[in-house]
Amino acid sequence: MQIKQTRDTMSEIYCEALRIRNTVFVKEQGVPFELEVGSPVDEAHSVHFVGYEAGKALATVRLLVDPSDKTHALVQRMAVLKEARGKGYANALLQQLLEFSKKSGITLLTLHAQLSAKELYEKFGFEVQGEIFKEAGIDHITMTYDKFGE
Repeated sequence: MQIKQTRDTMSEIYCEALRIRNTVFVKEQGVPFELEVGSPVDEAHSVHFVGYEAGKALATVRLLVDPSDKTHALVQRMAVLKEARGKGYANALLQQLLEFSKKSGITLLTLHAQLSAKELYEKFGFEVQGEIFKEAGIDHITMTYDKFGE
């Protein structure tokens, strides 16, 4: 898998990330488009990672660094197209995101995991924080990662 990243919301990579997110979150899961895309400011300040196989974009995740504390970031919008699930693409994206975060001086990652993805994040060392809650009508749990020095 080839992984590309961008901060440019006018780039082809970003457009591929949006296409994947629209397919998974809006069409499959019924999340309203406006909620899925969220703030244009957050989109513009995020690093968007997209995984490709044989030139086809199959998976994406975004990293939003906290503007007031550059050592903290949110992991958001992890999505893998249905036909590509179970093939390790989410693992590859998370590994690249963790490496990028460490090199960037980030010391704490936070995410809201859909319950179906909780085990994936635990495998990488993310830890559950708090209770299950609804986000876009879907059960989620807050998870954090602070193991960059280990």
